[in-house]
Amino acid sequence: MPPTMATGMPTNTSRAEELKLLANEAFKAHKYSQAIDLYTQAIEANSDNAVYWANRAFAHTKLEEYGSAILDSTKAIEIDPKYSKGYYRRGAAYLGLGKFKEALKDFQQVKKLCPNDPDAAKKLKECEKAVMKLKFEEAIAVPQSEKVSIADSIDYHAIDVEPQYAGARIEGDVVTLDFVKKMMDDFKNQKCLHKRYAYQIVLQTREMLRALPSLVDINVPNGKHFTVCGDVHGQFYDLLNIFELNGLPSEDSPYLFNGDFVDRGSFSVEVILTLFAFKCMSPSAIYLSRGNHESKSMNKIYGFEGEVRSKLSDTFVELFTEVFCCLPLAHVINEKVLVVHGGLFSVDGVKLSDIREIDRFCEPPEEGLMCELLWSDPQPQLGRGPSKRGVGLSFGADVTKRFLQDNSLDLVVRSHEVKNDGYEIEHDGKLITVFSAPNYCDQMGNKGAFIQFEAPELKPNIVTFSAVPHPDVKLGIIKFYNAILSFCYTLLAEG
Repeated sequence: MPPTMATGMPTNTSRAEELKLLANEAFKAHKYSQAIDLYTQAIEANSDNAVYWANRAFAHTKLEEYGSAILDSTKAIEIDPKYSKGYYRRGAAYLGLGKFKEALKDFQQVKKLCPNDPDAAKKLKECEKAVMKLKFEEAIAVPQSEKVSIADSIDYHAIDVEPQYAGARIEGDVVTLDFVKKMMDDFKNQKCLHKRYAYQIVLQTREMLRALPSLVDINVPNGKHFTVCGDVHGQFYDLLNIFELNGLPSEDSPYLFNGDFVDRGSFSVEVILTLFAFKCMSPSAIYLSRGNHESKSMNKIYGFEGEVRSKLSDTFVELFTEVFCCLPLAHVINEKVLVVHGGLFSVDGVKLSDIREIDRFCEPPEEGLMCELLWSDPQPQLGRGPSKRGVGLSFGADVTKRFLQDNSLDLVVRSHEVKNDGYEIEHDGKLITVFSAPNYCDQMGNKGAFIQFEAPELKPNIVTFSAVPHPDVKLGIIKFYNAILSFCYTLLAEG
């Protein structure tokens, strides 16, 4: 049994092929973590087969582990520089990170290796358009110091509402519960909110968010409860289901939505306007935290920007970009529970005061405390490791324990990762991931969850729920990205 070039260990090619076929079946059943484990076993049996590395890369992509996907596809290319699927999978991973220029280079290589493949040519052309658009925007970009607030140029009072408009209306400047209910009902029936009222909601929310610190303290009185939700990702009908199960946001039943309100799902406009409207109605009824998808670069790739242009206008794209920069980065409930979108930090000794002092009014940087709050993930191993996503880091139970001790806290609640049951308890019970987008991307088959806390104990009560039906709607860049992944499915079937 000859050794592999990569590991020097004996190869078992027949066993490796069996494992690959099992992994392919797991992948097709949307069991991506299981597929990764099986591809890993195939690689351990025969690490010189580029197909195994490329297929594992695609499974990582489905779990949004783009950093791992790039490493695996690069390994596939090293083994076989003429292996087109390796370049395609790496291009898809770069695309997921918003690195259009790097993705373009890989798609160009695919076209070079497969000149007669019409699908590859189509994807290359679409990526070229995206890069050209990016270059144009970079060319006309105004330096940050010279930027003028788009919000300051909008006077929603001056916008006329046509007499024939039959949708929800705000009387004066006060957003009422009756208005929010009517608006949600209109959205449920795929009707639009007039731009005058959409501007009013977004601008009023901006004023509230700007006044908040980067770390918000929440006080839940004894005997009262508080609900934390994770990623919603434009799944408006599942958001309505959360309210059906747990009640509408109110001062007696407050919520914290922990980032990633938009992108991926096709009803992100409806989600964000609903959450913002509740914030306008009663600021203490709902708290909103920034996720990594509340950013300009993510919104370009994963659908929100295109959806906003389609349903509202180009001006709203700029306005949402500005307002997202006002969102707080973290919340602390009764000085006991820290809630952040992503996770903890690359260094020990970070205090809550350090989070509170972060200047958050910008696009997320690629490193530092703000980046790590939005992007990091827990890991089962102790210590710290590189991020599977290619941004932020992975941190172990010892890191969580030290952070909690340093800040006299009991628990970290975070979101950011799809979980089969909608949640996962890790790090000796000191960290909970909550994810509130069931059947994520209409294909993951996961449940959603939210967490109820009741003061003073703040013992987490986790409620899970399944996805509900929604209209079949897909927009713009979502179609483009799905087309990239669809073509990768074809390559998987061939390999």
